[in-house]
Parts: sequence; structure tokens; C-alpha cells
Amino acid sequence: MTTLAPESLGYTVRVAEVIEETPDASSLVIEVPDNLADRFVYRPGQFLTIRIPSERTGSVARCYSIASCPLTDDRIKVTVKRTADGYGSNWLCDNVAVGDGVHVLPPSGTFTPHRLDGHFRLFAAGSGITPVMSILKSVLESSTGTVALYYANRDGGSIIFAAELIGLTERYPDRLTVEHRLESESGLPTSESLATFADGGQDSDVFVCGPAPFMALVKDTLTGIGYGRHRVHIEEFKSLDGDPFAPIRSLTPADDADSATVEVTLDGDTHVLSWPADATLIDVMVNAGIDAPYSCREGECGACACTLTEGTVNPGVTDALDPDDVADGYILGCQAKPTSPALRIEF
Repeated sequence: MTTLAPESLGYTVRVAEVIEETPDASSLVIEVPDNLADRFVYRPGQFLTIRIPSERTGSVARCYSIASCPLTDDRIKVTVKRTADGYGSNWLCDNVAVGDGVHVLPPSGTFTPHRLDGHFRLFAAGSGITPVMSILKSVLESSTGTVALYYANRDGGSIIFAAELIGLTERYPDRLTVEHRLESESGLPTSESLATFADGGQDSDVFVCGPAPFMALVKDTLTGIGYGRHRVHIEEFKSLDGDPFAPIRSLTPADDADSATVEVTLDGDTHVLSWPADATLIDVMVNAGIDAPYSCREGECGACACTLTEGTVNPGVTDALDPDDVADGYILGCQAKPTSPALRIEF
């Protein structure tokens, strides 16, 4: 049974299949009923936030990337890799079986291409392949663009989606190339190996996911050989301390006493809203019945990133944004509060 949980945000959906990808990584294939299909439309590279039971805190929330392709796959597939001290990943791998319900927020995240044509350089390490795989399959399915994937792993047995990647290279021999970097054979990725792989693709769109040192090395290497910083997209998840499933704050008419006016553009639609000084933009949008993008509500995941084009805000926690993002005018809707009487914001 699939229901909206009355005590929290989100939906409980059924697990239709559990796939063992490697000895320490499993995929959960999610069954979304027809009446919720519109709430679970997703773009390649996005993620689901899953609520996981905890004896100590009642529950914890963790974000897991979607590996399926929205253009070809009927069901959403998220992939979970065990980490040594990861409560969430180990609980999911040890406890979830076919037929079980998992409580989730709808797909979210900004690690997704604006377009799927053109050329792509993709970089993944370990379970970082999950959102990258969704992007890779979507590009190959939807356009005539090319994809080059650099994929780092500990050894051959830890390659997630190994067979699927072989099948895709056979199906698209002129459009997909895959370079595996195995620590057991060649050591950890180096700037030299990354530069050799990436050279000549400076006009490509780049997506990078994996451990923080790997992503930093890729970004530094690519910008060092002429890639524009705006072309290099980085994905990083952090453990969530709060509860993104807790109900959104309800605003009352009294909250409007000290309010700004904000013009918000989302999915081509523009909304003019009253924005109380002590409320976040996500609070305001949800109270207005707008399907606002958000996930962690802690400033950690970047799902609610948007651009401030007019006015000023108190930005709050902006850990999900790097200095370049901030310089370009990005803010986080779950954190920002107005400090000017009129604002314009674009998602």
C-alpha cells in the first residue's frame, strides 16, 4: 500500500526488486503507483531522500542517487553502497527486501544536465557512478552526442554496473568510451591520467561524483588544462543531521506584518508572494501550494539552489554552494531569508 504518511512529509513506496550489484552495493527498484507518477518525475542525476528507522533517534534521513534512466526505465532504481560506519547504507542493504515499503521524498537535486545533446566527459569513483550512470544512459538514449567515462575503483570486483557498461559500449561503439582506473592495477587516479583522458574535450559538459579528494583532483586538473569552471559540475552528499521529513512550518497572517515581496520563477511559471522576514523561501513557497524543490532543508544538499537576480537575503547555511556559485548569485531556498523589501528569484 502506498500512502502519504500523516505524521511527516513524503510517501511510502514499495520495493519491487533488490539487485546485488557488487558484494557491498545493492540497488533498490522502486514501484511508484500511477496516482503518484507526477510526483516522482525525475531528471538524470537526481536523488531520493530515504527515511531509515533508528532505535536512537526514531529515524535518520539519507540521500541516494538514482541510477535508472527517466527516458527508458519504467521504475526508479537507487543504488546503495555500504560504508564502514554508515548506519543508513548498512541498514538498507541488510534489511530491505522485495515487497517492503520505504518512506521517501520525491526526486530532487541539481546535479543534472540542462540539455542532453553535445559532448560529455563523466568522472566517477566507487558509488559515484550512480548519478553518472543515469546521465550517461540518458545522453545516449536521447541524442547523438558522445560520452566518455573515467571510472575509478578499488579492483575489478568493485565495479558497479560492470556488465551494463559493457553492454552499452557494445551498443554505442561510436558514441561511448569507458576508461577504468583500478587501484589494484594502476594505483589511485592521478592528475596526469585525468588530463590525458580529458584533453581535447574542453567543449564538453563535465559531471563528477565520488569521494571529495577525487572530485577536487578532477576539478583542479580540468580547470588547469582549459576547462571552463561553469562546465564542471560536482556532486557531493553529506549525512543529514535534521529531519527533512518533518512538516514544513505553517505561516499565519501575522507572519505577513514584516514581509518582503518576492517574484519567484519556477518551471516557467512566475509567482508573486509575500515573504515574512523570519521565514525561508521554501516555507513561503510550500505554504503557497507551490511544488518547490527541496530535500535536506539544512543547506547541505543543494536541491533548492536558485539564483537571486534582484534584492538581498541573509543566506544562512550555504555549505552546498562553492564560492563560485555564491559569486554567481546562487542562494539556497531552504536557508535564505529576505533583507530587502523586493526580490526576484529564479529556479
